[in-house]
Amino acid sequence: MSKEELKIGEASLPRFEYRTFGQNFDNAAKRMARFSVPIPEKVWERVSEEIYILSRTNDINNTKIRDGKMDIKTYVQTVKGLEQWNPLMKGEFPMDVEVLKNEVFPAFQVAMPEFSKAVYTFDEFIDMVKQHPDLQAIRVKKQRFGYMVNNTICEVANVWINGAKVVTVNSESTEVEDILKTVKDIQLEGVENINYLQAIKRVIGMIDKPLANE
Repeated sequence: MSKEELKIGEASLPRFEYRTFGQNFDNAAKRMARFSVPIPEKVWERVSEEIYILSRTNDINNTKIRDGKMDIKTYVQTVKGLEQWNPLMKGEFPMDVEVLKNEVFPAFQVAMPEFSKAVYTFDEFIDMVKQHPDLQAIRVKKQRFGYMVNNTICEVANVWINGAKVVTVNSESTEVEDILKTVKDIQLEGVENINYLQAIKRVIGMIDKPLANE
């Protein structure tokens, strides 16, 4: 079966991903830029502000909100140290209470809160999260620089987690071997693979563990 040709910013089959977080990846960033083929100007640099919903009892469902839209991805498997994540649900606010009951809060794997309305706005949902003892809403700002190496979608990004700045580097594709080659080419072999959930939990102290190069 032929490989899928990936395009930055477009949907594809579920991808595998290598990602790491730390304070400085200048060498990897320079090598990634050197190895990259030309990419569309619209993905040279992108800035976004998002909210991640962190659960103390869940590490397999990744929930983020951007521009009033919720995106939940679920962990599927790890192959050769690379994680595969699939979309679990997408929704937007105002959000029906049945969606919150049947899809959103079950994904957090926490005790169900009490609901008093049929529809919830974004602000009302965030208030529910803040009042829940096992949930936290974390503000995340991203400045992402896109690349394409070995037909894998790559980026180097500055990330502010509740204002704390870290750097992330990633490579993702439907092809595991292409990612592994990219990781070797940018000289990050042996550097821990850390997903967004793990990184944010480490930064805010929900997990007592440092990032990759601290």
